[in-house]
Amino acid sequence: MGNGETRVRGIAARAGGWSAKHRWAAVGIWVLFVVLAMGLGSAAGSVEVKESDQLGGETHTAAKIVEDAGIDEPSSETVLIQAKDGSLKATDPAFRAAVADVMKAVDGTGRVTDVQSPYDTDTLSKDGRSALVQFDMRGDAETAGDRVEPVLNAVANVQKDHSELRIEEIGGASMNKTFDDAFGDDFKKAEYSAVPVALGILLIAFGAVVAALLPVALAITAIVATMGLMGLVSHLQPMDDTASSVMLLVGLAVGVDYCLFYLRREREERAAGRTPEVALQIAAATSGRAIIVSGVTVCVAMAGMLFTGLATFEAMGLASLMVVAVAMVGSVTVLPALLSLLGRRVEKGRIPFLHPDKRRKNGNGKGGGESRFWTAVLKVVLAKPAIALVVAAGALLAITAPALGMKTQNLTLDQEFGDSLPIVGTYNRVNDAFPGGSDPAEVIVKAKDINAADVKSALADFRERAISSGASRGPVDIKLHDAENIAFVYVPLVGGSDLDKAGESLDKLRDEVRPATLGKVDGVQAPITGQVAGSKDFNDQLAGAVAPVFAFVVVFAFLLMLLSFRSLTIAITSIVLNLLSVGAAYGILVAVFQHGWGAGLVGAEGVGAIITWLPLFLFVILFGLSMDYHVFVVSRIREARLRGRTTKDAIQHGVVTTAGVVTSAAVIMVAVFAIFGTLSMQSMKQMGVGLAAAVLIDATIIRGVLLPAVMALLGERNWYFPKWLNRLPDLTHDESPEAVTPRVEGGERISV
Repeated sequence: MGNGETRVRGIAARAGGWSAKHRWAAVGIWVLFVVLAMGLGSAAGSVEVKESDQLGGETHTAAKIVEDAGIDEPSSETVLIQAKDGSLKATDPAFRAAVADVMKAVDGTGRVTDVQSPYDTDTLSKDGRSALVQFDMRGDAETAGDRVEPVLNAVANVQKDHSELRIEEIGGASMNKTFDDAFGDDFKKAEYSAVPVALGILLIAFGAVVAALLPVALAITAIVATMGLMGLVSHLQPMDDTASSVMLLVGLAVGVDYCLFYLRREREERAAGRTPEVALQIAAATSGRAIIVSGVTVCVAMAGMLFTGLATFEAMGLASLMVVAVAMVGSVTVLPALLSLLGRRVEKGRIPFLHPDKRRKNGNGKGGGESRFWTAVLKVVLAKPAIALVVAAGALLAITAPALGMKTQNLTLDQEFGDSLPIVGTYNRVNDAFPGGSDPAEVIVKAKDINAADVKSALADFRERAISSGASRGPVDIKLHDAENIAFVYVPLVGGSDLDKAGESLDKLRDEVRPATLGKVDGVQAPITGQVAGSKDFNDQLAGAVAPVFAFVVVFAFLLMLLSFRSLTIAITSIVLNLLSVGAAYGILVAVFQHGWGAGLVGAEGVGAIITWLPLFLFVILFGLSMDYHVFVVSRIREARLRGRTTKDAIQHGVVTTAGVVTSAAVIMVAVFAIFGTLSMQSMKQMGVGLAAAVLIDATIIRGVLLPAVMALLGERNWYFPKWLNRLPDLTHDESPEAVTPRVEGGERISV
């Protein structure tokens, strides 16, 4: 070929080449795509996940019965009236006067209905010193928190007139308002601060404003486009707020990572003396290809959530998959176009005191992208790879060990928030005085005729046996919906906020009490729901989904690595190393949040369990994100091997030249995830700490020590590919010996 002529092979290289030649068209198409996606998504609106689709088992059945009947359950509220020093009893005149004042005050707001006296409903504590006034909020239960403030104020005013008593309100609406007031802005601040944090780290990494802005701009536009696509897709797969938050986190992480990989390679090639055009071509063929392999692998991992059968997980998986796909496409199309437009102006806004190139030198003392720190680490690791492997693997296995005793459950209010909110104290006092009263089991009874004699008799028997069996201490409340032939039976469970003991009570209701009463009436459905039941059903369904999700993610990731690197060894080691990373994250979570080791450092004292959804969520997210680094590092090692270097030299070159970008990407992710680790909600804190710890371990111990140690020990066996597998599709990287050793004779020849 002539001077400056190129031969292009592969999707990434072709996409990058086309975008560089038609840069304004590429930028215009991307902007049009983002605008159209957002506009069409806004016009179509978003369909939210229904409550009946969020869970499985009896909880799903109960929600479906209520939904099909068209019954809108109101948001129920409770006012606890309790003697502070035990001197007053519920039968005393002063206590009765306080009850009357509470009922009058809440009814006078005009915001409530069905106000019930504790003397009529028998909601008096066993010791006679506590009582519950119960009522429902008017209007939609989902927005009741927006209307509950006048009721809370009315109760607070009654408290002022009865200082000898404790008068406190709790319920769905009051808790929602309290949480929104305390933590609503907390989430927004965490999400909004993620972008400035990422930008700040990129400024340090690149030392130039324009170069730092590019990854953030790509990530933000990918997120905006995905938000629009979520609106469209929600008509097929309903979405929720959790899916949006996860999408934002994943989108920011991969969007910045992919752009970072591409930009650093382009920069490195220019620093080596190549023209901007040739540097861009090499970046497209190498980093661009690694981005596609990584992106497809992450998408496959996210798709694993679709196998859970849980609507919330399916929404999270689909939203994450879409944002990764959008970020991946943007990285190999619009990014090359922008880099072609900017040329050397990508260095504009250079910050004088930040010179990252000076921290990375090649053998000639010129900027070569090699990290001096990791060069020193690699020297030790490659000198004694067996020792490095034993020490690093042993450390990770020790960190993983606590995970063997992991306990998962839906966190109770006091576990989720500790003592940070006054309403938690109210919750605990209600549960102490009325075990299970704040979160009763709900039996949704559906019959052909709810007022039939045999149905009424069965309801009465159920109420009596629920107490006599020891599952409940009562009172068991029954609300009839005659027109719909449905009855709601509220059963306070013995055990209260202790989910293990409350779970035993639930089992008695489901396995003993119900079959002996309601189960004997033909045509009657009586699924049992509520917080305890929901937690159990969620755990059961999630436990059933773990094996297929794990198998799907691991098998497909293995196949992708096998086809992308044409190496059985690389595919196997990739899976093992990623599993080690995930296991270590599990171990840290259990040690801190379940056993309390170092819990004070992150404000996690007294939690005692891992929230149910987190292990599977972490596995899918971390397995996907870990592949980012792995594909990028191994691609560079393979590239160096194709140049003719020995395997050991290729490992040294691949790790040290990618260390800077991997470190920068990891620091951004750790910082963003750590922001969520500072939130007061323990579920968000667990997610943030788990993700941050795993990414940190993955980018240091796994990629910097274990990977090179394993590859050094395996030597040429790293590239082992059995002949009988040759029939498989060839998805190897675009780099070839010619591609990575271009001739420079009056021009460049890049065969990619």
